Amino acid sequence: MGQPGQRSDREIGAMSELPEKLESLLATMQSITDQNERVQMLLDFADRFREVPGRVAERPFPEQNRVAFCESEAYVWAEEQPGGTAKFHFAVENPSGVSAKALAYILDRTLSGAPFEQVMRVSPDIVSTIFRQNISMGKGMGLMAMVRTVQQLASQIMRRKG
Repeated sequence: MGQPGQRSDREIGAMSELPEKLESLLATMQSITDQNERVQMLLDFADRFREVPGRVAERPFPEQNRVAFCESEAYVWAEEQPGGTAKFHFAVENPSGVSAKALAYILDRTLSGAPFEQVMRVSPDIVSTIFRQNISMGKGMGLMAMVRTVQQLASQIMRRKG
């Protein structure tokens, strides 16, 4: 077992199978030891969040795209792209959903354009790597459900393509 806050050898090995952009972001997040710096980075990510474009979805958003257990009323869409990838789009209806907006930004920036096989390998546990102890259990469940929803959408596209 490693030191608290450090990844085990198994986790590091699994990380190498992740999309490169996500792997890089997780390494950056792990290197930040100053709590205020980490919070500021997450707030910056939330500020950069851009809602799903109207050409993909408009309000009222379909329930089928709603993330289960998410207190921030998050929604996810996958727009199929050439080469076996997708562009992921998000909406966060709760104006106070800063964590959901930050994660949506991260997932879009790191998983959009990644091969579906890599998207499927992403563990919902990345939420604890990204947010550490800064979220409640309920919020953590909703954020992990966002990751699972992205994976489900990727899986649906993979199955359709056969």
